[in-house]
Amino acid sequence: MDDSKKEKGIELLQKLSQAHGASGQEGGVRRIFRTELGKGVSTDRAGNIYCERKGSSGSPRILIAAHMDEVGLMVQTIMADGLIRFLVLGGWWAHTLLAKRVRILTREGTEVPGVIGAKPPHFLSEAEREKVMQIEDMFIDVGARDAGEVESFGIRLGDTIVPDSPFVRMRNPDLLLSKAFDDRAGLSLVVHAALESRKMTHPNTIIFAGTVQEEVGMRGAKAAAWSANPDLAIVAEGSPADDLPGTSKEERQAAIGSGPQIRFMDSSAITNRKFIEYVIETAEKSGIPYQLAVRRRGGTDAAPIHLHASGVPTVVVAVPARYVHTHNTIIDISDYTSTLELILRLVETIDGDIAAKIDSFND
Repeated sequence: MDDSKKEKGIELLQKLSQAHGASGQEGGVRRIFRTELGKGVSTDRAGNIYCERKGSSGSPRILIAAHMDEVGLMVQTIMADGLIRFLVLGGWWAHTLLAKRVRILTREGTEVPGVIGAKPPHFLSEAEREKVMQIEDMFIDVGARDAGEVESFGIRLGDTIVPDSPFVRMRNPDLLLSKAFDDRAGLSLVVHAALESRKMTHPNTIIFAGTVQEEVGMRGAKAAAWSANPDLAIVAEGSPADDLPGTSKEERQAAIGSGPQIRFMDSSAITNRKFIEYVIETAEKSGIPYQLAVRRRGGTDAAPIHLHASGVPTVVVAVPARYVHTHNTIIDISDYTSTLELILRLVETIDGDIAAKIDSFND
């Protein structure tokens, strides 16, 4: 992968990861998708966004999708003393929230900084020290004296909240640190692949898509499957890395720096066997490193897409990301560029005959 693709990838990852895009409030992310891809971009009534590259008549329709939303929060109650209670949007572990900075997006489009309050250890009883605080007991402090001042900042019930975490190239500059690489890493790949596809010759109709509300139940992907009506689908993800203490080397299936994860199954979908074997074969022929995964838990947009109509063979390819569903996630740019290369090779090599073989169950 040449350096220009690497640098474009880093540029996209920074823009997209820093955008405010909690579930149901993906407009900032959608705007970047539209700006990058320009003409030919459309949306549906769910808020999903598409860029379609038409192929020859009768060619396979391939959906390449990633979700735009990130795990976030929503303002539920503005208290008389100016503190804010919130609900979660997506899967948070309470341990990761206390004392973290956040950004609240107002209806006027401005962002108000705040912090999730935490008692100093001096005020904690022994019992409190030993338990995880419940999220419903937490609050956000935006520096307001009372509820009226909170409202003067433009904050209202229903406003969405995301982590306030800057984009950083680490001391090893190939490691990137930011919020929301689940799934801005995947969405960057979708946008990047759409840009690269302009330079390629391929027989297929490709629908590049950003979906909404994945983190609260894969809702946007259900509408996207109907809008795109694909023959095959590739879901690009930022998958939880497991190269950390507590997981043995033998059990690791998503180590950063070891290439894209190709997922056989999780709790929401089992991949079409012929399709996944074709993806593996393509990676090997192209010299692209990869990791195979069989996951007990988790789910992706593959769940509703693979069940669309009479069924859509769907595969998940993912950039491993440490610490997903927290304020700070880490990816390796080499995994991103390898995943991009794999997606481009699939776009280039899949044709009607291959799609028909993947679709056939005459065994």
